[in-house]
Amino acid sequence: MSLKVVFMGTPEFAIPTLDLLVQHHRVMTVVTSPDKPAGRGLNMNQSPVKQYALHHTLPVLQPLYLKDQTFLSQLKFLDADIFVVVAFRMLPEQVWKIPPHGTYNLHASLLPKYRGAAPINFAIINGEKETGVTTFKIQHQTDTGSIALQQKVIIDERDTAKKLHDKLMNTGAQLMLKTLNAIEHHQIELMPQQESEVSYAPKITKEFCYINWNNTSESIYHFIRGLSPYPAAYAYFSIHHKKTYCKILWAEKITEQHSYLPGKIITDQKKHIRVSTANGYIDIQQIQPEGKKPMHIEEFLRGNKITDTQCIPA
Repeated sequence: MSLKVVFMGTPEFAIPTLDLLVQHHRVMTVVTSPDKPAGRGLNMNQSPVKQYALHHTLPVLQPLYLKDQTFLSQLKFLDADIFVVVAFRMLPEQVWKIPPHGTYNLHASLLPKYRGAAPINFAIINGEKETGVTTFKIQHQTDTGSIALQQKVIIDERDTAKKLHDKLMNTGAQLMLKTLNAIEHHQIELMPQQESEVSYAPKITKEFCYINWNNTSESIYHFIRGLSPYPAAYAYFSIHHKKTYCKILWAEKITEQHSYLPGKIITDQKKHIRVSTANGYIDIQQIQPEGKKPMHIEEFLRGNKITDTQCIPA
């Protein structure tokens, strides 16, 4: 026996879970975001989940509106046992109440910590030593449902958001499979979230990503890692006397006393750029000027001359 599943997801993060469910249960159809125009030619871009589904000849639904009556009728007609959601949109009650076993979501944190859109980023930004993944049964408010299973994951000192994303992506896939197997054998025990332990990870804006050099070297180091490679922490430098937006993709932290104001640029114009912080320096290793590819700092300095000794305010 196996469960009849409708899978809902969009980005790469959802694919390992979908892949395991295809192997061990009956995925009836895949629901993903509508195709979007991308690039200069505005070619229609398919989501990673749709690409996987087409490659494995799985039926695909791409509703523009989740309350659309035709879409709701299609879901009910499938007569699925359970809906599984990984990195998709917020579902209306008309959708998540359809299957008899309910709708289960995979979240990239140890709920109730880091409810919201950016749990991976904020775990690193806040200097956490561990995080994890949670499966829970969806209810009305976002990320508030009763917990099915959780698995801790260690955050390495040099993990970026991308590296942690990949760890959680694969651990989460195994946890969702374990959750469905437990549901199938009537062995699941749901546990309410403790509201006293709630923290949030809201959607990240461009303004949020600006580096505040008044902070400590350690907190800026976490900030850079937690936003790398996307959306990326950034600063403004004067390059050839022009204010230039630069993403900082990797850096090392240095704790050291100095007499500089925060944001002071120290560079030999050949191999090194350091920027002073409240208690030391950030030694920039990988940088991406606007409109250009990511590059190591030595490559950057071969073609770009820093013409001011202080970072430019946003």
